[in-house]
Amino acid sequence: MEGLAIRASRPSIICSLPGLDGGSQRLPLSDGFLRLPTSSYAADKPKLVAKSASLHPISAVNVSAQASLTADFPALSETNVKEERINGDKNKPENIVWHESSICRCDRQQLLQQKGCVIWITGLSGSGKSTVACALSKALFERGKLTYTLDGDNVRHGLNRDLTFKAEDRTENIRRIGEVAKLFADVGVICIASLISPYRRDRDECRSLLPEGDFVEVFMDVPLSVCESRDPKGLYKLARAGKIKGFTGIDDPYEAPLNCEVVLKHTRDDDSCSPRQMAEHIISYLQNKGYLEG
Repeated sequence: MEGLAIRASRPSIICSLPGLDGGSQRLPLSDGFLRLPTSSYAADKPKLVAKSASLHPISAVNVSAQASLTADFPALSETNVKEERINGDKNKPENIVWHESSICRCDRQQLLQQKGCVIWITGLSGSGKSTVACALSKALFERGKLTYTLDGDNVRHGLNRDLTFKAEDRTENIRRIGEVAKLFADVGVICIASLISPYRRDRDECRSLLPEGDFVEVFMDVPLSVCESRDPKGLYKLARAGKIKGFTGIDDPYEAPLNCEVVLKHTRDDDSCSPRQMAEHIISYLQNKGYLEG
């Protein structure tokens, strides 16, 4: 008999087993299996059975999932995760290297007959970002161009559902979306990111992820009074009532772009302010820069 292995799952299992000298051994579950060692006394004492009084019962110890994980894997502790967010590449292990693909970006762009880029639509809540993003995606689709939209609310349903609206979490929210957008652009897709992204520094960080010219910042230049009068989600009303704290434009700042590629300014002219017309304005920019060609 080679030995006995018992599969253990959380809660953690601790086993006390008497040794040959009558003492007790603690057997760690390093890989989730409890191994009962075979020794000479197994052969010397063939009558050893599960009912033997010398065997102490296995006991379960209640350990919270977080405590157990951080004990086994210190890198997963809350402090280390926050430090990783802040330090970024500085904490990247030296043995991680980039693996080049046999298919390059230019090959994929040639296949799609377009150039990958990120169209970053920023502005206050209620400025029309998502509406313009949908109109732009549809207009490009009608031209045979492949796009994907990363909407700020949609992303918080999955990838960023663990983040709040505190300043540091908003920064992390933007960082993650920027990294995903970069991947889409590398594929050759025209990625449309539609989110408030109130802080200039965070948007500039996303711009720095892409080659020169591949980050197209679109500013929805709509006055706060207009956005608040629209208030499609009722958020301004809640913020004014003090039921939402840190709401952009009310008690948290919005830093308008200084050198964006496209400005969509609100006017009283309904035709020039229609979502389709705004989308066409962005498409004109893409055409002039050659992004709609392979």
